[in-house]
Amino acid sequence: MNARFPLAFLLAAAVLAPSLAPAQPRAADPKAAKAAEKPRRTFVIDRVVAIVNDAIVLDSELTVQLLPYEEDVDNIEDAKERARRKDKLRAQVLDEMINEELIVEAAKEANLEEISSKEIDEVIRETRSEHKLDEAQFQQALSAQGYTLAQYRNNMRRQLTRLRAVKMLVAPKVNVSDDELRARYDQMVRRSEEVSSVRLSHILIALPDRPTEAEVATARAAAATVISRVKAGETFGAVAAELSDDENTKASGGELGWIERNTLDPQWESVVFGMAPGDAPRGPINGPKGLEVFYVTEVKRNAMKTFDQLKDQLRGELQQREMQKETTRWIEELRKKAYLDIKL
Repeated sequence: MNARFPLAFLLAAAVLAPSLAPAQPRAADPKAAKAAEKPRRTFVIDRVVAIVNDAIVLDSELTVQLLPYEEDVDNIEDAKERARRKDKLRAQVLDEMINEELIVEAAKEANLEEISSKEIDEVIRETRSEHKLDEAQFQQALSAQGYTLAQYRNNMRRQLTRLRAVKMLVAPKVNVSDDELRARYDQMVRRSEEVSSVRLSHILIALPDRPTEAEVATARAAAATVISRVKAGETFGAVAAELSDDENTKASGGELGWIERNTLDPQWESVVFGMAPGDAPRGPINGPKGLEVFYVTEVKRNAMKTFDQLKDQLRGELQQREMQKETTRWIEELRKKAYLDIKL
């Protein structure tokens, strides 16, 4: 595979080329001879950061690929952490560039149809249309991200090649059976049957910040009285209006309203969302202001479509998930077979 040299490299090589021409004979010059003894300064124009089989990845190419991600890293105040994150980012982006090169090579070995200029033009038109950019604005946007139009087109060609290779070489290996669809649907049904929200009431038995054992015992006895009275037939609201120490909810019978899942303390949620409407009150449970007794009056459950309604959607989701797994395995195999020399 031909190495990819950026324009800057070629221009610099052209400028330096005359200095490589054979020197013409001239009369001896003592000053010139003395100057020649001094070591010449050298300049690094570019360097190779990875070799992938017969191809190379240049530092300048890696730099361009890093540009969209560097702003977030540059905002890290701690210098050591910023340097660590930059090194990690360089390694991650280079790793992805290596994967892309291997996929492009695999596409060529499989004799897949090459991406045409017309296809790239179409993607550019769609991108400009989506962002409402004319040609000049589009090129300005590319420049702001460190790209020339030629670099962008080359990157687009490689990305489209990657998509085509995955579609043609990986997708045929992925098959989702009806049994897998049904299993996934059944799992969703079980989850949908979980309570999504509850209409909750409570009774607070207040305690001081540092209660004594006697105070805790008295509060527990009061909570037990609450539960016993409701079990005996009294309404929770009536008992709350009489005994609750929460002045904000006492008048409304301890009503807290609708509570969504994942909005309560985990200790409370495990109790509250395990209750059915009309169940005996649960408690006492420790809270920031004392002991709590909870009561659920209504519940809401997630709605669920039928299997036939969701079948196509589920197939697409499972195929996408399996495609990601198979693509990862495929790339790992490509890397095992490839010659890789990473020089970061």
